[in-house]
Amino acid sequence: MENFVAELIGTAILIILGDGVVAGVLLARSKAQNAGWIVITAGWGFAVAIAVYAVGTISGAHINPAVTIGQLAIGAISFGDAVLYWAGQFVGAFIGAVVVYLHYLPHWRETEDPGLKLAVFSTGPAIRNPTANVMSEVIGTFILVFGVSAILQPNNEVGALGALLVGFLVFGIGLSLGGPTGYAINPARDLGPRIAHALLPIAGKGSSDWEYSWIPVVGPLIGGVLGALAFQLLFSNYLLAA
Repeated sequence: MENFVAELIGTAILIILGDGVVAGVLLARSKAQNAGWIVITAGWGFAVAIAVYAVGTISGAHINPAVTIGQLAIGAISFGDAVLYWAGQFVGAFIGAVVVYLHYLPHWRETEDPGLKLAVFSTGPAIRNPTANVMSEVIGTFILVFGVSAILQPNNEVGALGALLVGFLVFGIGLSLGGPTGYAINPARDLGPRIAHALLPIAGKGSSDWEYSWIPVVGPLIGGVLGALAFQLLFSNYLLAA
């Protein structure tokens, strides 16, 4: 169960810091209001790095079902372990979202736009086009999983810098690929907080947009599998030889 607990804690940290920076930028009368996209993408990058530092030595800090399913696809973990990882990730994401709600408690009523309130918890498309939106999430998550595999492959010997480099990778994905959908690239990051949004007594919250909710789940799962398989296919012989 230590992997379950580690993934729960790591994913909760991810969401507290990640959704937290979004809340700071979007919610009315926050001191960080209107700080902009650079602040949000940087905050998510730091969130990933801190979460990986926190639990990486215990569970490997997947903190993302797309990473876990990628590892499952290449045989790096068993299905039973994957289920524990997924459970921890989704529970942790929900808990993290509740913490963000409580932290910004006075600001929900001060914020008039229900779309901004939902955006604190979950992603949404800039232009609603399911095919394009899924493709965006597949591409972003492919780069995430492929990039993490490249950074952390043993021959790089990055050591303690690995978590920071993964954070920079997420920062880069947000800057370069995040515009179309808000780059969920993580089913737990989107679905857990979306459920929290639906359940919490948020003043004037509006819809949780369940019509869109499958895209940041399905897209990242596809991208995670493709990213892991592509890295293994292209570099496994080189890594074994080295």
